[in-house]
Amino acid sequence: MSLIAQQPYIKTERKVTSIEQFEIEHDRIIYLYNDKVVTQNREFPIKDVMDFSYREIANQGGILYLHTLQGVYTYIVKSSPEAFITAYRAYFK
Repeated sequence: MSLIAQQPYIKTERKVTSIEQFEIEHDRIIYLYNDKVVTQNREFPIKDVMDFSYREIANQGGILYLHTLQGVYTYIVKSSPEAFITAYRAYFK
């Protein structure tokens, strides 16, 4: 198992109290290994990963889409994941 690439992403948690509502951002990393893709809560064998794609949102980052046999998973990113996607496609396509 060797690391090929990694991409930071954020998980937003919404907290609601009786008088206010606020959001907490958790910084996380998605790891691309030669045999799997790993996030904080999920692990996908590389044979189940079909592709990655990215959609920019108003120059404030965007959404990284992980296309798998189980469905599409979304990750909010603050920086472009083009290097991550390019590494995946160069290694596995």
